[in-house]
Amino acid sequence: MEDAIIKGLLGLTVGFQHLLIDWRNVIMILVGGVLIWLGIKKDCEPLLLLPIGFGCILVNIPLSEVMMKDGFIRIIYDAGIDTELFPLLIFIGIGAMTDFGPVLARPSTFLLGAAGQFGIFLTLLLALALGFPKLEAISIGIIGACDGPTAIYVTSKFAPQILGAVSVAAYSYMALVPVIQPPIMKLLTTKKERETIMEYKAKPVSKTTKLLFPLVITVIGGLIAPKGLPLLGTIMLGNFMRESGVVERLTKASENEIANVVTLFLGLCIGCTMVGPAFIKAQTLIILALGFLAICLDTVCGVCFGKIMRVVTGGKINPLIGAAGISAFPMAARVVQKEGLKYNKRNYLLMHAMGANAGGQIGSVIAAAIMLAILAGMGVI
Repeated sequence: MEDAIIKGLLGLTVGFQHLLIDWRNVIMILVGGVLIWLGIKKDCEPLLLLPIGFGCILVNIPLSEVMMKDGFIRIIYDAGIDTELFPLLIFIGIGAMTDFGPVLARPSTFLLGAAGQFGIFLTLLLALALGFPKLEAISIGIIGACDGPTAIYVTSKFAPQILGAVSVAAYSYMALVPVIQPPIMKLLTTKKERETIMEYKAKPVSKTTKLLFPLVITVIGGLIAPKGLPLLGTIMLGNFMRESGVVERLTKASENEIANVVTLFLGLCIGCTMVGPAFIKAQTLIILALGFLAICLDTVCGVCFGKIMRVVTGGKINPLIGAAGISAFPMAARVVQKEGLKYNKRNYLLMHAMGANAGGQIGSVIAAAIMLAILAGMGVI
């Protein structure tokens, strides 16, 4: 009887015994705790970092089996990540929340959104030079979009083996935009350029224009890069519902209930790809470094193009708004507004930056679509 009790008690410690076998599981449990801490204490994308961190802890507890064939996270993963459904549902919500009015009121800011995507392609070339396979290099480059759903969609479809590293990089750097961008903005601009006041005199955008915009972009973008149509089509569907004004219930559900549920499941699934032995390796560190470089290059390209526009317009453009050309919507625009006020208390750049930021939202999706179309043309996919 005593032997049976002892064996039973020893059985309760089997999880601890397995935990000591591989130190990488312990490290990842701590990483999950750090992600949760960043979400709660530092308010860094808590809607995603909390479920990602918790999922990371769950999957690294030995014998938990949450990602085994019949595990509950595996069921969610197969239904939403393997099918690319979750990122597309998120895109409908993003479209429903996005106002493209500022970029339509001043179409020139769309060019800043395009310039803010150059870091994607530069990082892609660097990843290829470092020996990454084509599909992994594409997934790493797309981190530069600073757009989590786009990165998850592309990576889960073509390079699921690096989904954890790419997802964590994409969302972490998106949360760190207020830290990453200001030093670059200051380094690349002069005091006079940062103090430039931009008056907002944009003409009101008609309802017809706002309705036609998502339809036209969907058709043209789909014809140019059909492989990326699921990405482009879903974000434009959400925006079309918003601008139509006749499906308010669907619009609100897309940007609230649906987006919230999908975000929870998405975060858990991402966290559960961060199992210690597969995550802690040199490749992961390289991916994180390349992702950071991609965000920096996006900012550099956006600000430099803003400087070019300043010259072309005779000094009427504040190049700081170029930093909002990345897809971190609306965080990048708020960073530009804050930096502009820091150097000139009468400098309100928010609406100009929102135009560039909305352009970047579209630009990141189109950039991903173009890369998928090129791969399809090469016969890679």
